[in-house]
Amino acid sequence: MQTFVGATVYLPTEVAQTTVTIAEGRIAEIGGPLQGEVVDARGLVLAPALIDVHGDAFERQLMPRPGVYFPTGAALLDTDRQLAANGIATAYHAITLGWEPGLRDVARGRALMQAMQDLAPRLTVENRVQLRWETFAFEALEVIEWALQGPLAPSIAFNDHTSMTMRAYDVALQDRAFEFSPDFSIAALDDARMKKRTASKAHRAGLSQEDYVALLGQVWERRGDVPAMIDKVAAMGRAARVAMLSHDDTRQETRSFFHEQGARVAEFPMVLEAAEAARDAGDLIVFGAPNAARGGSHIGSLSASDMVEAGLCDVLASDYFYPAMLAAVARLDTEKRADRLALWRLISAGPARAMNLDDRGEIAVGKRADLVLVDWPEGDTPAIVGTWVAGRAAYRGQPAG
Repeated sequence: MQTFVGATVYLPTEVAQTTVTIAEGRIAEIGGPLQGEVVDARGLVLAPALIDVHGDAFERQLMPRPGVYFPTGAALLDTDRQLAANGIATAYHAITLGWEPGLRDVARGRALMQAMQDLAPRLTVENRVQLRWETFAFEALEVIEWALQGPLAPSIAFNDHTSMTMRAYDVALQDRAFEFSPDFSIAALDDARMKKRTASKAHRAGLSQEDYVALLGQVWERRGDVPAMIDKVAAMGRAARVAMLSHDDTRQETRSFFHEQGARVAEFPMVLEAAEAARDAGDLIVFGAPNAARGGSHIGSLSASDMVEAGLCDVLASDYFYPAMLAAVARLDTEKRADRLALWRLISAGPARAMNLDDRGEIAVGKRADLVLVDWPEGDTPAIVGTWVAGRAAYRGQPAG
């Protein structure tokens, strides 16, 4: 049993100076007497720990330089410690199951998930998985089925970077039509611009530009069978009762298609039409925390900050940089985009709701004791100084000052 004393506490509906007692992994009492070990939190914020619904920064640990792979165990252990130090108690690693060889192929994804299972007793936070499925990767179905039956409690995200790559050269990412619409205009593979468009992907896959474009052409021939494959994977997700997300939507039609499949979360909608369609349908909306932390999208999509202010953002995800979640809240708070409790919900209660995690995300009696202590001087950068996962200290930082 532990009691936090002296902290400014972020409760579901108010900010209060009160005590919080945890016992047996859960929040036992708020505002009661000191019991058990006393944690002196004077001058600090005590808040619900962060929940990350989409993070792929782990790829930099697996492949710190292009084509240079690092041992999986060491990469995962380092990633786990990064999560704890950034206040993330529950993390959904966006593991791409794609048709490319290299970093994002299906076999590597399965091996990574197996390593996560094997290392679970040594990890400090709850490491889960987002099955980031490329819808043209038919070879991934067996791995998806295997993962849904395993202990990593995955979500499923429907990604179609293949169609994004194959869009006509004069069509911006944000302007493309619904992928299965007759209005979707297609680029020519034999155009020299295709090599330029796919150069970074070929490098990641360890292929020459010519070989990558040739492989893309072979995979593109599957296009007519993709909707039926989506039907199959979505049915698997519904049967397993997992959270499902659609990725980078650009049309109301796209969002409606995936809503009907049971994907009730819109992840990184690229245009206002898609975000508003999600809200009209009662779906939750995720934006990237780096977008908000930097002050805009690096690819010219919607501003996450504007969406927060407009009430069209329920969740901020780390995307490609774990520290971005706390940094985003700090910037949004400085810009007065919403009150601080509402902003904190974007990285705690909102993600819990999106992932159907009703046991965490708030400081309330009976909830799991996933907590962070934050050093947040007025007008300065916040920093995590302690992370607890189910009442267990996953990280404690002692500043030099």
